[in-house]
Amino acid sequence: MAERRLGIIMNGVTGRMGTNQHLIRSILAIRADGGVQLADGSRVMPDPILLGRNAKKLEALAGEHGIERWSTDLDAALANADDALYFDAATTDLRAENLRKAIAAGKHIYCEKPVAASLEAALDVYALAERAGIKHGVVQDKLFLPGLLKLEKLRDDGFFGRILSVRIEFGYWVFEGDREPAQRPSWNYRKEDGGGIIVDMLCHWRYVLDNLFGNVERVSCLGVTHVPKRWDENGDAYEATADDAAYATFELAGGIVAQVNSSWCTRVRRDDLVTFHVDGTRGSAVAGLMNCVTQSLEETPRPVWSPDTPQPIDFFDGWAPVPDDGPPENGFRVQWEMFIRHLFDGGEWHYTLLEGAKGIQLAELGLRSWAERRWLDVPALDA
Repeated sequence: MAERRLGIIMNGVTGRMGTNQHLIRSILAIRADGGVQLADGSRVMPDPILLGRNAKKLEALAGEHGIERWSTDLDAALANADDALYFDAATTDLRAENLRKAIAAGKHIYCEKPVAASLEAALDVYALAERAGIKHGVVQDKLFLPGLLKLEKLRDDGFFGRILSVRIEFGYWVFEGDREPAQRPSWNYRKEDGGGIIVDMLCHWRYVLDNLFGNVERVSCLGVTHVPKRWDENGDAYEATADDAAYATFELAGGIVAQVNSSWCTRVRRDDLVTFHVDGTRGSAVAGLMNCVTQSLEETPRPVWSPDTPQPIDFFDGWAPVPDDGPPENGFRVQWEMFIRHLFDGGEWHYTLLEGAKGIQLAELGLRSWAERRWLDVPALDA
């Protein structure tokens, strides 16, 4: 069976997400399984070069996983014609500049979100990619979570009837860093460094809502900095200038209402670190990262309001688990394989830089809604 090489410049893989999800659980896992099979039966073998700013971290990461190539020189890496794909998981403030360089070098693009620090920059990068005739994609990993794939199937099967509302609860307690080490890097809590949960998470909620339930048409958002003082990786105190919680309401096409709470200042008492609760006229479902449970109209209990007696109904009963459709797959890897097939086999591809720009658009409107304390329309972004 023929094997075809794909040279990938992987920028920013020393970070938590870049190392774990993109390098180890996607590219290296694909290599270990013999590559990505194409329509003609041949297989694509990814050949990564690790790129970043810290030579010691890159050398250690490459050595640990048996990767021969690494570099701190972006321009030199882009000059290598044997590497056709540029992947970016580096810091958001540098992403648009890096993507412009990669497009100018003729590379195909696959990148994390946010795709840029502003909608204007995101649309500019998209326009450059279109004019260059390259293929481009944006990571939209949550669409490929087992739990959300089950929601998608329920929707397609008509289980919900008419969908009425969606509630998303996301987050957990991120320690301040003084008594317990923080689970997230300190830049996340400094606005001047690109931090903030609105910028981080509304990019995710845009593609989830658009693709599963209906296009986002209006937004009302409140951001808060609940914890004003935190301690960084060196144990030094700093002022948290970015929002660490966001409370948003969206109006979707078809009259669906979505309420979304995102917080690094909440303690979890729910099924998962993120839950998606969908209510419809014929049934409801609640999904987490992996699992999903349903309650049909026929299975819905009939509670009676009585503040004077203990509640006789256990509302966690009466929900049926949706069976797994085979072993769960890593969502990042699934989309990597889809994009690699798109590079070689062609065909339609939905998750473009324009979709990434839509995420930035919603984040900017969320921040503006917070500042102006009002609802805002979400204009269509047309190709």
